Amino acid sequence: MSKELLSAVAIVLTLVAFLPYIRSILRGNTRPHVFSWVIWGSTTFVVFLAQLADRGGVGAWPIGISGVITLCVAVLAYLKKSDATITRVDWLFLGMAMTALPFWYVTADPLWAVVILTAVDVLGFGPTIRKAYVHPHEEQLLFYLIFVVRNVIAIAALEHYSLTTVLFPVTTAVVCLLFILMVAYRRRMLATR
Repeated sequence: MSKELLSAVAIVLTLVAFLPYIRSILRGNTRPHVFSWVIWGSTTFVVFLAQLADRGGVGAWPIGISGVITLCVAVLAYLKKSDATITRVDWLFLGMAMTALPFWYVTADPLWAVVILTAVDVLGFGPTIRKAYVHPHEEQLLFYLIFVVRNVIAIAALEHYSLTTVLFPVTTAVVCLLFILMVAYRRRMLATR
């Protein structure tokens, strides 16, 4: 399968994941944590730029499109006041994430940018994990599962393989998978009470 076709499939999966998720937010069924989505949107888009800088080619485009849509979800989460419970720990995660972003400028190296931004992106899961642990039914597991598959396809679509181009999608896929397992476990635990 060509790299362009793989990239197109990954982009379609991105849209397939986001459209029902956004619809669910608009209906009030899904209540995303705005801090997580601000962190994810910022890091994802900057990683896209770093992937392009390291010749990721068409395989980087699904990440870029995902970054833009993720920032739109952050705005929507804010406007819908999806999760109004913001704790000190959430502020800590946001603070750590936002202070890590300028390091790319300091290092001027796409690899270090991706390493730092991948760590920040994982930190972005903090508020969502905290919220989903308490309210596991407010997240759509299919959304995260599609992103696991999408990231595997996006990796296959990359035109150049390096730690810079692969680290972020691999890590994101693994964290999404772990998140799915945690939420499924919590749902099962709450159902047995």
